[in-house]
Amino acid sequence: MQPKLIIHGGAGSSLKGKGGLAVVRQALHEIVATVYQDLCQGKTALDAVVQGCQLLEDHPRFNAGTGSVLQSDGQIRMSAALMDGTAQRFSGVINVARVQNPIQLAQTLQGESDRVLSDYGAAELLRELQLPIYNPLTDLRLEEWLLERKGDFNKDMAGVIAEAEHSEPGRGTIGVVALDQQGQIVAGTSTGGKGFERIGRVSDSAMPAGNYATRQAGVSCTGIGEDIIDECLAAKIVIRVGDGLSLAEAMAKSMAEAQGNGRDLGAIALAADGTLAWGKTSEVLLAAYHNGENIGDTLEWTGPDLTGQTT
Repeated sequence: MQPKLIIHGGAGSSLKGKGGLAVVRQALHEIVATVYQDLCQGKTALDAVVQGCQLLEDHPRFNAGTGSVLQSDGQIRMSAALMDGTAQRFSGVINVARVQNPIQLAQTLQGESDRVLSDYGAAELLRELQLPIYNPLTDLRLEEWLLERKGDFNKDMAGVIAEAEHSEPGRGTIGVVALDQQGQIVAGTSTGGKGFERIGRVSDSAMPAGNYATRQAGVSCTGIGEDIIDECLAAKIVIRVGDGLSLAEAMAKSMAEAQGNGRDLGAIALAADGTLAWGKTSEVLLAAYHNGENIGDTLEWTGPDLTGQTT
């Protein structure tokens, strides 16, 4: 089977500066190239998704892992999930702190009977694994929080990426969906949350609403978490593929419904036949992909279309 790969670094309003656009494009393309090469050398979809998520979590511009946004109390709490479409197994952590790669905890939980842990349980797992304590805070995110503190946290959420120019409010998440040589599909999603939120708020990223896969398709979502949860977006798209719609049809139908409901979100997807698809109701979707021949992205995708695809 020809491997396929699609990743995202969030969705939201336009990046404020072209410098931000260039940085994001370079980062996404480099990560796609690295992970896709390993897929072609036989890496499983599960390992490839974890690898891709870790690379995105480690990039300080994205709102996951290093570079995560701060909540209203100035603390960083992250969530991540992993869905193995072949095994039909979901795992995740919610509001975990002081770890470099939340997706690594989700990967560990794939082999456990208790597969979704909240803050305290995730912290216990972190200690059991003897992973080093890590501070994901960056200067740009701290500056962003301090500026917003002066305005009493009036913004709905922090910037989609960390920019010195301070972008307009965005919807920051990272995600990876992979199809390997064995035809297996896996989806992974990780986030630092929306920023400035109420303590204890839970995002969509560690739910099937934001991250879901079967043998037929896999989806990772980004955008306003509450909107994604209300649409149950990832599961909806995947189930529609299982019920007989093509991935393009399932994405188009789901995005049209989301737009009709006034949602602000985006999604990337892969089908078992190798189709890659993406959709958004937000202004920008920061996604990149490898279709087996070349690397493409959606960073400057504008216009009225809600979806796009390639094979």
